[in-house]
Amino acid sequence: MNRYALSYACISDAGRTRSLNQDNYACDGTYMSISGPVPVFPIIGDADTQRIHLFGVFDGMGGEDCGEIASFLAAQKAAFYNFYGDVEYEIRELCMSTNDTICQYTREHDEVFSMGATAAMVAFAPEKIVICNIGDSKIFRFSDNMLRQVSTDHLMFAPHGHKPPLSQNLGIPKTELIIDPFVDVCPYKDGDIYLICSDGLTDMLKTYEIQELLAEYNVGLGSTAQKLVDLAKANGGKDNITVILINVKA
Repeated sequence: MNRYALSYACISDAGRTRSLNQDNYACDGTYMSISGPVPVFPIIGDADTQRIHLFGVFDGMGGEDCGEIASFLAAQKAAFYNFYGDVEYEIRELCMSTNDTICQYTREHDEVFSMGATAAMVAFAPEKIVICNIGDSKIFRFSDNMLRQVSTDHLMFAPHGHKPPLSQNLGIPKTELIIDPFVDVCPYKDGDIYLICSDGLTDMLKTYEIQELLAEYNVGLGSTAQKLVDLAKANGGKDNITVILINVKA
């Protein structure tokens, strides 16, 4: 069994028009507190695949009550989650458990009518990479100078020019819908870069723009992540922007 090295960088930014950051993240055991100080970004680090490392982005539902609480609960659950063996099964169970946690919070707080969050997660296990998403936060793989989305958006139909509403998200009661996270397995490949992001990035940047920037990667993941955020803000920054980059090395 080959052991791979991982380097990563994470940034979460409110953007240019939102006063509140309703995004959150799980970055190898860390997440963003609601009441504590804002972390110093970029968060950068290294790991290896001797054990499982989980990274994720969670976007609190815009327009919903307490979206930042929903994304916080999701990020906290992911950051503290312990995998034991069957990563594909367990990452689904993490989604189901997180959905229950968010729904329970809504039931216990009369002032909250509804709240929700997306989830996009990548687990780097010793022998495989497992991706999982629900909603429209995205996961991309940059390999051989090509960027490809490997997650699946859960979206309803919308008229031309209108942003499609989500067909699934965390925070939906089981009486309304049984959520069905997308889960897939990717192989390890030396040099691949995984990008996990909220729609604050992909609504402001075309895929080819992200691809071009990653193709120029030579200054470190932290600087590259910051360039992505800065470019999204320069293009309008209309939503919160969260970016995690993970580079795989043999």
